Amino acid sequence: MNNTKTNKKPSSEGSFFGLGIAPNLLEALARLKFTTPTPIQKKTIPLGIEGKDVMGIAQTGTGKTLAFGIPMIQRLAQKEGKGLVLVPTRELAIQVEQSISKVDRKIKLALVIGGAPMGKQIQQLRRDPKIIIATPGRLIDHMKQKNVSLRDVSILALDEADRMLDMGFMPQIQEILHKLPKNRQTLLFSATMPSAIVRIASDFMKLPVQVEVAKSGTVAEKVTQELFIVKNESKKNLLGKLLDQYHGTILIFSRTKIGASKIVRTVVKAGHSAAEIHSDKSLGQRRQALEGFRSGRHRILIATDIASRGIDVSGIELVINYDLPDESENYIHRIGRTGRAGDKGHAISFATPDQRNEIKRIEKLMESVIPISEHPEMPLEQFMKPRTVFNSSNRRRSSNASRGRSSGGGRRRR
Repeated sequence: MNNTKTNKKPSSEGSFFGLGIAPNLLEALARLKFTTPTPIQKKTIPLGIEGKDVMGIAQTGTGKTLAFGIPMIQRLAQKEGKGLVLVPTRELAIQVEQSISKVDRKIKLALVIGGAPMGKQIQQLRRDPKIIIATPGRLIDHMKQKNVSLRDVSILALDEADRMLDMGFMPQIQEILHKLPKNRQTLLFSATMPSAIVRIASDFMKLPVQVEVAKSGTVAEKVTQELFIVKNESKKNLLGKLLDQYHGTILIFSRTKIGASKIVRTVVKAGHSAAEIHSDKSLGQRRQALEGFRSGRHRILIATDIASRGIDVSGIELVINYDLPDESENYIHRIGRTGRAGDKGHAISFATPDQRNEIKRIEKLMESVIPISEHPEMPLEQFMKPRTVFNSSNRRRSSNASRGRSSGGGRRRR
């Protein structure tokens, strides 16, 4: 949950009052010191409480959990049935469970995720939970073993739907959707809106209202970006210099699990506290690493894309893309881990000289050019050609990369 926190008494304007939220939930939000709804919450909560199907387009870190969590809690208190929340990763599932349980401390939940013991999940499912929070693969496992029935699900929330498709969950999502009652409410949230998401909305939702608080592919307003062209063998040296210049929390993305482990060894050898999160780590190890990062025990966290969803940590100063992502959309998700909830943030990416096309695809998605910063080890001649992107009016706009170049790299020294 990402909301402005304050000790002041909220006024009706710019607060959760007037959105149709029940008094007991307003009291819970006040207790948690959440007083100002984010744009996606302000637009989505009234629609969800009315029972409408909603397609919400919003970046990570914009408070989507409350945007579907509050309507789900409130409507389930008023009617028969269960809620089902589908998310792409176990970390995100855990965070959704924590957020919902904070708002309603009495609601019975079941957390159904891979990497955790089946026995405990079976016990939770037998206790007739009001909301099931699940990753698609593990939910399918329980369905096949007849540990759970979806016949009485009256509200479905699909969170980070685009990421679930990126991870290959489309067959499982379709199987789950076919098992759900047709007479239900569906709340779908995604940072981007690929054609596959549009098809899901067309096939499985009833006249969904589309709520868009940021154009698909846009970056959080207060996140500045920077690009270094660097040979693979020079990445470690450049990373070391950056880690010495930035003294806050840093999230580093690696394309592979092996790469993540190598980066951790390099960072620790240089005297920094660091942890890693990827699919080779057990759920307990990933939880421990994330909690260590959140508490400050580890200043640096290295993650792969698959493990990155659910890293909902406020105050991350810098995101470093040590490797560019395989999918352009993942660049948006990655750098959205900084600059959350209106805070300022910075993102630095390393690109090798042969990755010009990958950069062009990212820039086309964002409809903006990433400034290139010089460093002594890599001449920029082949990247200094004019780079063209499309603006929102589909007019060509040419920007010479040298305009974004700076001897100081745009880097903030602290």
